[in-house]
Formats: sequence, structure tokens, C-alpha cells
Amino acid sequence: MSAPRTATLRRETKETRIEVSLNLDGTGQSDIATGIGFFDHMLESFAKHSAFDLAVRVEGDLHIDMHHSVEDTGIVMGEALVEALGNFGGIARFGHAYLPMDETLSRAAVDLCRRPYFIWHVAFTRDKIGVMDTELFKEFFQAFATRGGMCLHLETLYGENQHHIAESLFKATARALRMAVAPDLVLNGQAASTKGVL
Repeated sequence: MSAPRTATLRRETKETRIEVSLNLDGTGQSDIATGIGFFDHMLESFAKHSAFDLAVRVEGDLHIDMHHSVEDTGIVMGEALVEALGNFGGIARFGHAYLPMDETLSRAAVDLCRRPYFIWHVAFTRDKIGVMDTELFKEFFQAFATRGGMCLHLETLYGENQHHIAESLFKATARALRMAVAPDLVLNGQAASTKGVL
């Protein structure tokens, strides 16, 4: 894994203009500006706990709502992950994390397999955290998983504080991905699959 595992992607539609730079072998540095304060906070937490270097710039139609900005960020981040991983060879492939945050416990499990699938067992009891709609967290993770070629299962086992629930999901996903993208020296660059390729 001597080649840099990095990607910089841009996506522009009539609704959003997004640029994402990702380094899977970083130190958790982040430079985030989505126009949505709480979402910035979540992506900064994601970068820190994944140890990925992550820069995100979003210009979106926030005068309508936040949906396009959040979902499209997930799309571009997923595509950047795929580009940075290359052929998905030589990585651990699987990752998981339980993330406690005060009264809340969330779990993330991921398989970087190029076969997208998404499971979401999370319930929010408030419509918003700050100004961000809580329903958008599912939209982000679903877009991220689908475009990132990952099977991602997310579940909050218990919790009350809505901020803690959201943040624990981002941190758990980050930790699971940190495990999954880690080089597996036994594989010697090969895919972790009996098929020989992912």
C-alpha cells in the first residue's frame, strides 16, 4: 500500500456544488464548510475518529432546505472513498464499532465489498438538532453507503439525547471504517474474498 490512498472529487448540479478531498492515511485533520453548523460538527467528528483527512466544501440550495446539500455530500464522500480505495485490495474489508456517548450506545458494522446495502435502526424523537432536520442523517448515511460500495448497518441500541444519538452514529461509522480500510499484511495486496476480487 505504498500508493497514496487519496481522492479529490467535485460534483455540480442545479442544486449543489460540492468538493471533497479525502486521505485515508491521514491523521484526522478536517476542513469542513457545508453551510450547516451541526453537519459540519458531525463531519469533523467523523474525520477525527476515522483518522482520515477530510475537506468538504458545499454550496447548496439552503433557501429551499438542507436535503440536497446533505444527501449530495454523502454521494461525493462515498465516491471519494471508492476512488481512494482503488481495487479494494489488501484491506481488512470488515469493521465494526460500539460507540458509547453518555446515556447513548450506537453500533456500526461495515463491509467494504462493492455491494451496497444499508440498514438503519435509529429513531429520533425530535425533528431537529439545532436547525438540522434529523431525518437527513439517514439520507446522508444511505447515500454514503450506496456510492461508497459498502454494506453498512447502523443501530442505536439505546439513548435519549438526540445530539448524542447523531454524534455516536458518525463516530461509530468512522471507527468501523478506520478498521475496514486498514492494510491487512497477510493479504499481500489481494482482496479479502474467496472470489479473488471485490
